[in-house]
Amino acid sequence: MRNEESTPRVFTRSECRVKAESYCAYQERSQHEVRNKIYDWGLHERDVEEIISELIQENFLNEERFALAYTLGKFRIKGWGKNKIRQGLKLKRVPEKMITKALSAIDPDDYIAKLKSLIEKKKVTVKESDPYKLRFLLSRYAAQKGYEQDLIGEVIKSKE
Repeated sequence: MRNEESTPRVFTRSECRVKAESYCAYQERSQHEVRNKIYDWGLHERDVEEIISELIQENFLNEERFALAYTLGKFRIKGWGKNKIRQGLKLKRVPEKMITKALSAIDPDDYIAKLKSLIEKKKVTVKESDPYKLRFLLSRYAAQKGYEQDLIGEVIKSKE
């Protein structure tokens, strides 16, 4: 066997476009993710931007749809709060206006119910007898999940 250096394959523009369509069809993606993926495939900036605009025109790529899917998915499945979701969307370089719109799609009653559920589940697993330490641990856990500090305080006080 020959010992070959593995060099990444460089795709043509048309191959990249087909791969990008498939990449976007599999799940919702941000423009930032798709742009990085196409650069990884070895295309130059002009071709990358042309492919991105074609994907947007053909509705393979839609930032607003991505932001909404990301927000609802992270909230319902992972139990993330608005702060953590906002940070995740910023890392994906979603515009602030779309982030705000996506976060407003979360039902306030569901949001509070999810926070109460998270705190209840965590309370069962924490072995702490001091009520101040317990409150601190539960508060820190909910904050790590991305919930707002004032809302956490209200929920914890209502549980006592």
